[in-house]
Amino acid sequence: MEAWTLTSESILPTGRKTRALLAILALSSPRPMLRSKLAELLWSRRPEEQARASLRQEIHRLLEALHPVGQQIMSVQRDHLTLRPGTVWVDVEEVLRASTSKPQALSLLDGELLEDLDGVDPSFDQWLAGERERLRDRARGLAETLLREKDDPETVIPAAQQLLAIDRTHEGAWRALMRAYTNRGERGMAIQAYERCRAVLADMLDAQPSDETQRLLADIRASSPPAPPAPRPVGNATPAPALPPTPPRPEPRIPTRDSRYDMIREPRPEPRGPERGEARATTTRGGARVGVLPLQMIGTTESENHLSTGLADEITSALARFRWMFLVSSSSLARYATQTRDEMQIRRAFDIHFLLDGTIQRVGERLRINLRLLDLRAGNQVVWSQRFDRAADDLLTLQDDIAAEVVAQIDPEILLIESQRVTSRPSHDANAYDLVLRAMPLISRLDKPLFLEAGDLLRRAVELEPDYAAGHAWYAYWLMFLVGQGWTDAPADAMAEAGRLAERAITLDPQDAKALTIAGHVRAFLHHRLREAIALHERALMLNPNLAMAWNLSGVAFAYLGDLQEADRRVARYKQLSPFDPQAYFYDTARIIIALLKRQHEQAVEIGREVSQMNPAFSAACKPYLAALGHLGAKSEAESVRARLLEIEPEFSISRFTAASPFERAEDRDHYVRGLRLAGIRE
Repeated sequence: MEAWTLTSESILPTGRKTRALLAILALSSPRPMLRSKLAELLWSRRPEEQARASLRQEIHRLLEALHPVGQQIMSVQRDHLTLRPGTVWVDVEEVLRASTSKPQALSLLDGELLEDLDGVDPSFDQWLAGERERLRDRARGLAETLLREKDDPETVIPAAQQLLAIDRTHEGAWRALMRAYTNRGERGMAIQAYERCRAVLADMLDAQPSDETQRLLADIRASSPPAPPAPRPVGNATPAPALPPTPPRPEPRIPTRDSRYDMIREPRPEPRGPERGEARATTTRGGARVGVLPLQMIGTTESENHLSTGLADEITSALARFRWMFLVSSSSLARYATQTRDEMQIRRAFDIHFLLDGTIQRVGERLRINLRLLDLRAGNQVVWSQRFDRAADDLLTLQDDIAAEVVAQIDPEILLIESQRVTSRPSHDANAYDLVLRAMPLISRLDKPLFLEAGDLLRRAVELEPDYAAGHAWYAYWLMFLVGQGWTDAPADAMAEAGRLAERAITLDPQDAKALTIAGHVRAFLHHRLREAIALHERALMLNPNLAMAWNLSGVAFAYLGDLQEADRRVARYKQLSPFDPQAYFYDTARIIIALLKRQHEQAVEIGREVSQMNPAFSAACKPYLAALGHLGAKSEAESVRARLLEIEPEFSISRFTAASPFERAEDRDHYVRGLRLAGIRE
């Protein structure tokens, strides 16, 4: 909720009841509201006399808040209250008055109506639910009409996205979006729209797309060009198939250091060959191009206005530490922040893929920062959003903390979107960067045939570009999973190859924090060189202190070493930075191990259940979970988890676990083994 004078002075009341009173009057205007009705809506659990007395106090507070307007905009009568017609502009009224000839007011809809007033009173909540439904129905009906009037893909796409912003579960809009992308020749985007539709329906309605939507998907897939031959399965003696020559790509515009193309990139080792620096990274390997707009300030003091650019600069600098991103400086985008904030104009000017935008608003003694990440190549689709509420007493700490959490959360989100986009394109001209992106989601699924396909893609990436550090690092990461899942007949060879690839990755790019932390985990998990691993993790965190992966995997190394307090601290930092990480099934396994070694078996089991629900095919999570069940004597649940583990790793046994155990302290290893034995694992 916001309330402003014509001179841009915030007059939003501080109390939630006072705000709720103003909201009722604004949404009911110009109709008067009876005092008895207002008392009933805001104090339904109090006797009538107490409710009326409380209402009188809130009326007084509201009049004080509205005093800066300089005129009486609220009429207070014996039996009723009302806002005087013609003195107040209400955005909801504009939406309700919108029409097909004047639909612009639909753009005012941004989030749930009065979301900050939930829970004021049960009667108020019920009234607010009705107002939300009234607004949603009106806006949805108008948006549906506008969509029906469109027939060109270029106009259908924004119309469908506008309807989905109002009602995310509207399958008709999703189908319109799928058809428009298909007609525009972007079948991958059409399939991606279906996947988003499926996820939204499952999340919000616990339902699947209708038969009509699924038939449309089948038609789109049937009309796609034939897929290239599937990669050959990974085998110890099977060489990768020869790659066709990569056709040359048109040379892109190389950014220059001026006010229009101001790209931020940390120094990196110069590649071999005639190409140099950033131009080579862009032409051969690609990468997401990201910009951060200075934030909009709402109701803040002059002393806080520097936060707009300060926070944008801090986020931009933090994102620049991720080697696969290319950042446009926020100072170059500043003029758009003070003018139109036109996302499409920004994309045309800077060739940006993702744009981070948001607002900073004072709420009493706290600041509320709302941020959203837009995918400009998908019609400004909001792909991530987050709200941060922080005390306003230490602005520098606030700036650092929010920047850290933002970059840790949007890094995996952008990687996931980039992977989906690359996967939707034909692979015959894929470069090493594309091949790595194709492999990432296949690794995470832990479906064995798809997992083996990911290994083939990564091997091709390394062969295609032998000096590409990220390709070597992710191939080592894949081999680590291959060994951990028990999916290789030659674990010693796979471990040696993982070590070689990890070493090569950090030699090629000693500044790549993600490659360093992957190399650290290879040394800890596969080779049991724990102190070397911790040194690599520490270097990774020096280069990128916001890399959630490094905090987590360094915590794992300390757990192997037996320093459970430090392990707990580091894993907690990972969880703070990225609480909903897409790879949480992998990272949260560390929490199971730490709880098990602390003898907190109930907690280990609770976390084990959560992780297993995220990805039941990850064997490394089953093992500490099963050991904790063994110590608790939970035979029935242990039998179920043991069956699942042995389905993934049929040869798993106490002796195999002991031989591969990275735990340095004998008491930790013995406690783990005792739990597995009690849970029924054979010797």
